[in-house]
Amino acid sequence: MTPTVEEAIARVPIWRDASNIRVGPLEGGITNRNYRVDVGDESFHLRLAGENTGLLGIDREHEYHAARVAGELGIAPEVVYFIRPEGYLITRFINGRPVPLEELRQPENIQHVVNALHKLHAMPHIPGVFNSFQVVRDYTEIARHYDVAFPENSDWLFAQMNDAETALNVHPLTPCPCHNDLLNANFLLADRLYILDWEYAGMGDIFFDLANFSNNQELSTDEDRLLLDCYFGEVTPRNWAHLNIMKIMSDFREAMWGQVQIGISDLDFDFREYADKHFDRLTRNIQNPNWAQWLEEVRG
Repeated sequence: MTPTVEEAIARVPIWRDASNIRVGPLEGGITNRNYRVDVGDESFHLRLAGENTGLLGIDREHEYHAARVAGELGIAPEVVYFIRPEGYLITRFINGRPVPLEELRQPENIQHVVNALHKLHAMPHIPGVFNSFQVVRDYTEIARHYDVAFPENSDWLFAQMNDAETALNVHPLTPCPCHNDLLNANFLLADRLYILDWEYAGMGDIFFDLANFSNNQELSTDEDRLLLDCYFGEVTPRNWAHLNIMKIMSDFREAMWGQVQIGISDLDFDFREYADKHFDRLTRNIQNPNWAQWLEEVRG
């Protein structure tokens, strides 16, 4: 049986003798339950992990390790405690505010994001691997197990994905620590810009982080070029191609994440609409007349 929030709180050693604990739910998130816990004059964020999240590729031990390292570097909230075996995470509560899309797209904030990503990608090795191509294959296997319907062009989409993977493997990048889920909701502005929710963190392709950020903030072509210029100091044909291929893979991952949720989730959320939105966008982007050129650029 899933522990209640009160039962989880009772298992935190630093709160064991506290008599003035106040708990309130926090909005946001689809798969987890989130709470603010006030203990005296200190505030914390308690995240109770949802059920079946292992099917989404989430390893709570890996998440804890990545969040702890990122917290020590100041790019994520400080990790205070980790409840095993359920994988419930307790961090310092950051009294900040969300950053709307139009604000996060401003040049100075794109630079702030890049500064955080530079620190993230230079972190020490973290456990777990995030390979977007393998994630899509894993999600596909799970979705088919649950008899989830696929779009009519799915065979063509998978063939294009395989071509992209082959092209990128000609000059593979050394994997770096990556966040891999840079939704707008995962940024919080307080005394600095914080990155939240490290569920999908693992060693991966830095271009996936850049592409995932771009997709989720709906960056324009000019803003994409600014993003690459801020990160690398220049925009090369190969980097531009790599970013655009990973933008397609970011949508593919999101579409397949939605497919898995259709099969396993009891939440009141339209995962079919979510998956179809990303299938439609990745199809349009693969149909871009520059698709073949991008594959040739990353092959070198």
